[in-house]
Amino acid sequence: MAQKRILITGAGGFIGGYLVAEALNRGYETWAAVRHSTSREFLQDERIHFIELDFTDEEKLTATLREHVQQHGKWDHVVHNLGATKCTNYLDFERINHGYLRALVEALRAIEAIPDCLLLISSLSVMGPGDEVNYTPFKATDVPQPNTRYGVSKLKAETYLQMQPDVPYTILRLTGVYGPHERDYYLMMKSIKRGFDFSVGFRKQMLTFIYVKDVANAVMDALAQGPMRKAYFISEDQGYTQQQFRQMVCNELGKKLVIPVTCPLWVVRAVCAVAEWWGKVTLKASTLNGDKFKILKQRNWMCDTSEAKRDFGFTAKYSLEQGLREAIAWYREAGWL
Repeated sequence: MAQKRILITGAGGFIGGYLVAEALNRGYETWAAVRHSTSREFLQDERIHFIELDFTDEEKLTATLREHVQQHGKWDHVVHNLGATKCTNYLDFERINHGYLRALVEALRAIEAIPDCLLLISSLSVMGPGDEVNYTPFKATDVPQPNTRYGVSKLKAETYLQMQPDVPYTILRLTGVYGPHERDYYLMMKSIKRGFDFSVGFRKQMLTFIYVKDVANAVMDALAQGPMRKAYFISEDQGYTQQQFRQMVCNELGKKLVIPVTCPLWVVRAVCAVAEWWGKVTLKASTLNGDKFKILKQRNWMCDTSEAKRDFGFTAKYSLEQGLREAIAWYREAGWL
């Protein structure tokens, strides 16, 4: 049987590196789509094939893909993992998260290279706040109601894909992804090591997580089943409080005393507003911004993964405790913690 080809966009990012590694592990001829400036620090395997794609120039993108397909043949699978999670200009969410997907699909269509399955990496943020009284998990049948610009842009990408009758697709909506190389949860761990753990709001909050290796396995398992023309939630089944997260990190770090600091929502809103303004002044995207405030404010991140289990056998092999143990070990070895 001929070796199947896979293209992974956003390959230089945190999740992208793990997708590339798992694709290689499963025997794919693996092509990592990067920019010329993309760091290849975590893309060192000699079996990786690289292709530089410029999504800002649709004509150039189409020409590059056409040349590749003429020389090497079309890809059997395409994983579109390219996206923006924070921007100084909110219009960039639309341009990148929705526009780049559209550009890719139209380029592949123009050169008659639509893959057997295009898998889109999306986000639980497309759903919006959900039930914050009874904490009912999001279900696949729930209507998305995003309340962030990021969530809206991801939903627009999903909707665009769903409206293309000639594109076989699967969509995976990820909850909070963590693991070695990741930086946002790392900052929380770093703060805990320094003796402080910051949380937002005084009402109960249920957080969900998925270890990055579980994400990579879910993507490859979904591709193996072929296009399902559906969107699936990808998360560990269990929800956690901030206190549980803190205790697990403390256990791994051997930290005895950590001071929990709960910030009122109005304080966090003000800090996010100032940080967003400063990001625009300095032209550097800030982790804290208006979108981030709404994400921090959200109390319910629970979601029902039963359809993913039924359709392609998804299961999270890592509990949060196991994943944090592995991640923190890497951060320590790398000198981050």
